[in-house]
Amino acid sequence: MWKGQDYMFMRPEFLLKSIDLSSNALSGKIPRELVSLLGLVSLNLSRNQLSGKIPKEIGNLKSLEFLDLSKNNLSGPIPPSLAHIDRLSVLDLSNNNLYGKIPTGTQLQSFNASCYEGNLDLCGLPLSKKCPEDNMLPPQEVNQDEEEDASLFSREFYLSMGLGFIVGFWAFVGPLLFNQTWRQAYYKFVNTVTDKVHVIVAVYVVKYLTIRD
Repeated sequence: MWKGQDYMFMRPEFLLKSIDLSSNALSGKIPRELVSLLGLVSLNLSRNQLSGKIPKEIGNLKSLEFLDLSKNNLSGPIPPSLAHIDRLSVLDLSNNNLYGKIPTGTQLQSFNASCYEGNLDLCGLPLSKKCPEDNMLPPQEVNQDEEEDASLFSREFYLSMGLGFIVGFWAFVGPLLFNQTWRQAYYKFVNTVTDKVHVIVAVYVVKYLTIRD
């Protein structure tokens, strides 16, 4: 009712712009219904006794510019969707029980480390504490190095085979082409071997036929 007339609000989730419930004795989990308030610009739930995880759908609040969840008992990792809120300019998640790696994204890494302090098991930039996986060599880089080594070995192997074949071929064929004495000796050797093979084959054939008869 407004000035004697009834009005119906359409899409009320876009009308609420700010929620400040800080410094109360609120407990329990953050209601998931909050992430459906798509018009929300400012959300302050700091200095309470809230527990549980930050709703993973918090990235739905694309209009959010101010978020303060500090000094609660929130646990779990920081939802990756939080890094997708481009308008977020003020963030405070300090003094909770959050853990894991701070999601990688230009937005979350741009805030001061004080926004995350008081969460002993948080790691990653902008904190000085590194995550265990940051000290490990990415598997794809190891595989790439192994593939490069294998490829280099294959090229060298085939190259050496090719050079060996060329050298061996010309070392044998060259004298036969350009030296008449060597060529005649080679032909004589081949004829002698051929004659001996024919004789051996003929002898075995005759022996075989004789035994068969």
